[in-house]
Amino acid sequence: MYIIYEGISHIDNKPIVVVAIPKSSNVKTGAMLQTIIMRSDIDPITASRTGEDYSICGSCVHRGIPHKGNSGGAKKRSCYVMLLMVLAVYKAYKKGNYKRLQGHDAIASIGYDMMVRLGTYGDPAAVPSYIWESLLTNAKGHTGYSHQANLAGADYRPDLTMRSADTLAEAQEAWANGERTFRVTANAKDIVQGKEIVCPASEEAGKRTTCEQCKLCSGNTINAKSIVIMAHGAGSKHYATA
Repeated sequence: MYIIYEGISHIDNKPIVVVAIPKSSNVKTGAMLQTIIMRSDIDPITASRTGEDYSICGSCVHRGIPHKGNSGGAKKRSCYVMLLMVLAVYKAYKKGNYKRLQGHDAIASIGYDMMVRLGTYGDPAAVPSYIWESLLTNAKGHTGYSHQANLAGADYRPDLTMRSADTLAEAQEAWANGERTFRVTANAKDIVQGKEIVCPASEEAGKRTTCEQCKLCSGNTINAKSIVIMAHGAGSKHYATA
């Protein structure tokens, strides 16, 4: 595992870190290079509970509701990412277990001939996009998603990421701007014909492929329909009230 960025967040100027994980056992995504975006000074569970995850999640509605409890993450958190997984990465980072990579060539080398997932946890727009450009220089392709289209200061790049949409109105706004969307819904039949298709790697589509093979979620780098997926993962039970 490698540290490819340590610096301030483009969302709120607080300290963050990006860890690149070359190997993955994620069945849905396939063997993609994963990237974890975290606060570098606060563990991810505490950051979620206190709302300090804003630095890496921004305006994402799936963050949940911060609270003053003594443990656990945010209440009614509908994000599919399990914070315990991110916590393990954070602890290893704090122990100094990861090699730091600096400069374009070093970062580009680990993305060579890989499918890359921008923001396995955290929003890619929190990170300066030159980091992603370096990582993708010699990559086979990538996926990425961002909720920060309307957030001033965020390094939002629709050529690099799908615009995350949680309502049809948000998706329509993005389409009017020429952007492709990745829309989460609670209704499998909620799809706009001619504009969207169901995620081919999703359970509702029969898991016909993996993200590694599909390559549709690469923003405006390709000319394709937008994607719809059912709320999924550990927090899906909270989606309707997110």
